[in-house]
Amino acid sequence: MVILLSIYILIVIIVALILFAIAQIKLAGIKVKDFWSFIEANQILDKLYKFAKKYERLTAQEQLIFLSEAEKVFDAFDKIPNMLWEDEYQKYMDVLDKYKNIKVARWTQN
Repeated sequence: MVILLSIYILIVIIVALILFAIAQIKLAGIKVKDFWSFIEANQILDKLYKFAKKYERLTAQEQLIFLSEAEKVFDAFDKIPNMLWEDEYQKYMDVLDKYKNIKVARWTQN
């Protein structure tokens, strides 16, 4: 009986914490879906950052993949206030620079 009661209490606490987090996100003026997209985009940003630092020259297919993934990241980051992702600012700028360089290179090729 004690075990069931403690499991119930833990479940109630977890649900309360989740609801509190959602309330805080909404109070900040952010949609929960946008915040979740930001979390996913943050993971993609880390991968793109490592990829941009590792490879100087990309094939045409790699460039297209990089551009499409970077655009997803930029869209997600645009929906979130800057103060929430200021720790990731340098990574964001490095990926943005690589994005711009690829766009310019592709534009000059055409």
